[in-house]
Amino acid sequence: MSDQRIKAGVLGASGYTGADLVRLAACHPNLEINLLTANAHAGERMGQVFPHLAGLELPELIKAEEADWSNLDVVFCGLPHGTTQDIIASLPEHIRVVDMSADFRLRDTETYATWYGQEHRAPELQKQAVYGLSEHYRDAISEARLVACPGCYPTAALLLLLPLLSEQLIGSENLIIDAKSGVSGAGRGAKQGTLFCETGEGLSPYAVASHRHAPEIEQELSVAANTDVLINFTPHLIPMSRGEFLTVYATLAPGTTASDVRAALEQRYRDEPFVRVAAEGVLPATQHVRGSNFCLLGVFEDRLPGRVILMSTLDNLVKGSSGQAMQNMNLMFGLPETTGLMQQALFP
Repeated sequence: MSDQRIKAGVLGASGYTGADLVRLAACHPNLEINLLTANAHAGERMGQVFPHLAGLELPELIKAEEADWSNLDVVFCGLPHGTTQDIIASLPEHIRVVDMSADFRLRDTETYATWYGQEHRAPELQKQAVYGLSEHYRDAISEARLVACPGCYPTAALLLLLPLLSEQLIGSENLIIDAKSGVSGAGRGAKQGTLFCETGEGLSPYAVASHRHAPEIEQELSVAANTDVLINFTPHLIPMSRGEFLTVYATLAPGTTASDVRAALEQRYRDEPFVRVAAEGVLPATQHVRGSNFCLLGVFEDRLPGRVILMSTLDNLVKGSSGQAMQNMNLMFGLPETTGLMQQALFP
């Protein structure tokens, strides 16, 4: 085991992703949390904001403008979109950055402005950013100073679809992604639409034909397919705290079967520690990955000739955010990427 000590800061530590990053860091043998920022909770202890973390020895929460960056090796950013660019641009060059926000995911700054309603304020940094889908950009991530971790929906969709499009096993047209996420995906801020009485005992779509993760998914699928890809993507809110499930309907390439698709996914992820293909006939479920950094994939033949039903599930706060961020940090610092991340799913 490496005795390397990595001094880290977490920006936006009072959010769900920040808290889950701290939870995971507690089991990482090389990671030392030296800075926690949360402007609205400045002056408080992490255990006051999140009592389940009260037993950890952590620094007091402070405002970002009060931070001393001099003794840090890496910063994890868990801030809302639109607030990260200025802070990252002001950091000392020696600090490596793992950004869990959306601010550096879209390579084209005009696309960012269109979907996020504001101009990108750090276009030069955007040119340096590496898209942080660990299993597909491992080499670039290991050399990067700034890694933009994918969104939770894109992670689930891309791990499933990138190998199939790159090998031309499915068509790039008429891709339908029916997505469902737990309420933590909406963040910790109080919103009417995420109140218990609004989400409990029900299922509801949101951001229909307008979700900001759609262009991110299309960006990466277009690279794999070597042509512009437009998807039908509809997210839904399900009444549980964490978890995410995607059902994808795709057209098989001529002469291709669902068995071929399964074999391709099994081959692509055979040596990957965090991506698994469910055994034939086994239905993936969110409870199979809850609390873990695993993504579970499924393949089923459709009753409609020439079609295939694909499935992908992960924990939106772990593999969909903080876990993937830690996986990327491990790559950036030359550690085994499984370090601190081998917690198995919490079931039941």
